[in-house]
Amino acid sequence: MRRLDGRVAVITGAASGIGRATSEALASKGCDLALSDVNREGLEETAERVRALGRKVSVHVLNVAAAEEMAAFPDAVIAEHGHAHILVNNAGVAVGGTLEEQTLEDLEWIVGVNFWGVVYGCKFFLPYLRREEEAHIVNLSSMFGLIGLPTQTSYCATKFAVRAISEGLWSELADTKIGVTSVHPGGIRTDIVRGARGGDEVRRKESVEWFEQRTRPPEYAAARIVRAIERGKRRQLVCPETYVTDVLKRLFPVATHRLVDHLYRRQPKALF
Repeated sequence: MRRLDGRVAVITGAASGIGRATSEALASKGCDLALSDVNREGLEETAERVRALGRKVSVHVLNVAAAEEMAAFPDAVIAEHGHAHILVNNAGVAVGGTLEEQTLEDLEWIVGVNFWGVVYGCKFFLPYLRREEEAHIVNLSSMFGLIGLPTQTSYCATKFAVRAISEGLWSELADTKIGVTSVHPGGIRTDIVRGARGGDEVRRKESVEWFEQRTRPPEYAAARIVRAIERGKRRQLVCPETYVTDVLKRLFPVATHRLVDHLYRRQPKALF
């Protein structure tokens, strides 16, 4: 996008993590914000941070997996702000354990949030984005949208799907003024592991501790997301491990998974 000042950005999953950090980063660039999440308390805290930066903000407590709520979301944003220039489909959840261990209820939950939340966001906001002189969609995939991993089959599947939606939109919107970025973060310090369903409780606790000690803050991802919007990038990798994964999968697609097999045999349920 040529400029961000005075634009209206819509962000899902804005109560914490990358969503909150991206909200603040865009506000610091002069954007007004329409923020959504299921967590009202966290959402209000993000809104206060945005207001402290001198920008207008509206709060929308909703479930991105609910079609009716998402269908009504654009009109609520337009009523508050008059425009929608940027859409950041950030809301995401995780489920741990092998595919056999994951329940159908948990699978439906993760697909609802991670996949349908992005579909609904793109589908319902596109008519409004088309009205603007320029607009941009950001879809949060993951490093796990580049490689399938054990105990993360459902998470990887949804993030692969987000990547596929984004890549399809690249061509469908190529002749418009709407840009699309697929974002692939690696280890970013968010609450996604803490809030995951299924898996092993002891392993999850270890994973949470590892994330808190060894991963990068969400502001690291937010800065790169904002830069991708400004530069109109179609794909944005975040963190060195994501770049390494991308290269290995391109050059050694089978050998990379043999390495994954080896590591998994040595330490089953290594993720959570």
